[in-house]
Amino acid sequence: MILYAPVSLRCYAILLFLLTESHINLLGIDVGTGGTRALIIDENGTVLASATEEHQPFASPKIGWAEQHPEDWWRACGTAVRKALGKANLRGEDIACVGFSGQMHGAVMLDREDKVVRPALIWCDVRTEAQTRELTEKIGGERIIQLTCNQALANFTLTKFLWVRENEPENWKCVRSVMLPKDYVRFRMTGERSTDMADASGTLLLDVAKRRWSPEMLEAAEIDPAFLPALFESPDICAKVSTEGEAATGLKSGTPVVAGAGDQAAGAVGMGIVAAGAVSATIGTSGVVFAATDRPALDPRGRLHTFCHAIPGRWHVMGVTQAAGLSLRWFRDQFGAGHEDGRDAYERLSEEASRVPPGSDGLLWTPYLMGERTPHLDPRARAALIGLTASHTRAHVIRAIMEGVAFSLRDSFTIFREMKVPVSKIRLGGGGARSRLWRQIQADVYGYEVEIVEAEEGAAYGAAILAGIGAKTWPSVDSACASVVRVAERLSPDTGAVRVMNAAYAKYRRVYPASREIFDA
Repeated sequence: MILYAPVSLRCYAILLFLLTESHINLLGIDVGTGGTRALIIDENGTVLASATEEHQPFASPKIGWAEQHPEDWWRACGTAVRKALGKANLRGEDIACVGFSGQMHGAVMLDREDKVVRPALIWCDVRTEAQTRELTEKIGGERIIQLTCNQALANFTLTKFLWVRENEPENWKCVRSVMLPKDYVRFRMTGERSTDMADASGTLLLDVAKRRWSPEMLEAAEIDPAFLPALFESPDICAKVSTEGEAATGLKSGTPVVAGAGDQAAGAVGMGIVAAGAVSATIGTSGVVFAATDRPALDPRGRLHTFCHAIPGRWHVMGVTQAAGLSLRWFRDQFGAGHEDGRDAYERLSEEASRVPPGSDGLLWTPYLMGERTPHLDPRARAALIGLTASHTRAHVIRAIMEGVAFSLRDSFTIFREMKVPVSKIRLGGGGARSRLWRQIQADVYGYEVEIVEAEEGAAYGAAILAGIGAKTWPSVDSACASVVRVAERLSPDTGAVRVMNAAYAKYRRVYPASREIFDA
């Protein structure tokens, strides 16, 4: 017995450790356009489970309009969270902290009883051209950039409030509080009205450089400051799950909730884009080129957005393509994804496009299905397929769409060079990063080696990391990303393809100026 005692003791110690070891589980919730996603990670950044509940499709009753029902986001959140907990075999009390992310710029308006006044005007709604122009004329374009670091755009939240006030005065009279999409869902979960610096940067009401609401913009726009939620840095705890939130989601009441971030900043955190020189190019419904900076870098022409980052004391510059992945989805919905063989529709489209050489034999696509932000700032811009010949095939069109989206994102890199924003590495994200062909197209178009991270889980992953800061799992966002974000693959540009893409990009840049007069007329 004495001979075996040490082994038995060691086994007992190991068993005791396994029984007493407690994992830290963190929940990230992303309120997207198409659905709400709930994702659970542990303290090692390992994804334990995820679930998505689709939203009702957004309504577009007129050209350029896009509306969603905020109550549907809340329904989807409750379903997604319960599914994720079930998949991970966890209970609500097993979650240490909750982080939020979501689509930016949406205008949610509540009355005195906290009921939604009307459907939210979401990020891609560009009906507010007149209000944008009037606001610019009233304050001055340069002054707006000085106050907010951004030019007034039809996508920004403030212009949506102004549209409702002007066109639906009875609705506006009922408004007593306003908030962004993810903040409405958190309000339903916690009862607290709060937002973060990163998401608030896209409202045109934030003094981005000073990280506070802008009293000058509020006064000029005649918006009551009492309407606005409290401001927090992204990793700060701003609320706790309420009893109503527990009933809807299965989370335990009292669970802390951090402020989180808009989807772009949260997605950047999830990809490790936290320090100057790190850049991401993400193709989702929209497309975004995102560069972290240690100062509020300004484009005097307002072609890029300058927003607060999800890291206290840092900012980012961001170029946006309105209809990036939406361009390919539009093609799929209108013309089909090819012969059904059990594979994902986009995988079939990508394979079809791979039969065509770089440059699509001269075919060009400008992806302006929903107007365009970077670099044109033109809600009336329209998509165009240029250069069709009798020899072009369906596969050419698909590849041209994929290349045109990459060209549109390259416009942001062109502006980065003008602004001397450093680019030391590019990481790809979103649905565009799942297609090997689209990854290679981006490497060839940008002329840089591109990286794919191991856990490319989007904004929900970044939201969960931010929750980890709130739970004290990591001391900072930098340390969290250094610990859990790992590169899985690097892809180099093809020298021959780069030459072809450079020539095609030069032609692409000439399409918008040539077609603008037609669409303006």
